[in-house]
Amino acid sequence: MVKQEDRAPSRSHRDESGSLYDFRPVTEKDLPMIAGWLAEPHVAEWWDDPETEIAGIRQHIDSISVEPLIVELDGKPIAYLQSYDPHLEDDHPYADQPFGTLGIDLSIGRPELVGLGHGSAIVRQFVEQLFGEGVPRVIIDPNPANGRAIRAYEKAGFTPIDRRQSIYGDVVLMAVDAEASDAEEGK
Repeated sequence: MVKQEDRAPSRSHRDESGSLYDFRPVTEKDLPMIAGWLAEPHVAEWWDDPETEIAGIRQHIDSISVEPLIVELDGKPIAYLQSYDPHLEDDHPYADQPFGTLGIDLSIGRPELVGLGHGSAIVRQFVEQLFGEGVPRVIIDPNPANGRAIRAYEKAGFTPIDRRQSIYGDVVLMAVDAEASDAEEGK
């Protein structure tokens, strides 16, 4: 994980369908928008209350262990994504993953964009960038009742590797490895 000042201002990738997603660091000005997304029923079902989540995101704006990002489509914010290094946090429940592993969390903020394939496309693009930076494995931990998210992550190349009870509740730990991604591209 890099320090805020060492980060590129934004990251852009084009997926197979031609959609262009930009990933930029969250700023203080983004927090009211994210709070609104967190209050949307399709987000609120899976995340903590907006006040608690916003406090955590605010704390991570300058963090080295968590990188909070806004995902933009055609210059418009559509989602919140964060990546984190479980090895940089004391007693993180996923610190048993191989060194260099990064975890991610995603929430499509705009309800009219849910169920259209953006989740898997965003995750796929972001994971490919992480692999390009040398990350060997990426993990994600949806709630087992969140079938839509699990299907989206499987579509993006993730496979379930464990079912855990953790500080985050009951989760399906899913992973995709750089080697597996390279093998898929070679087919």
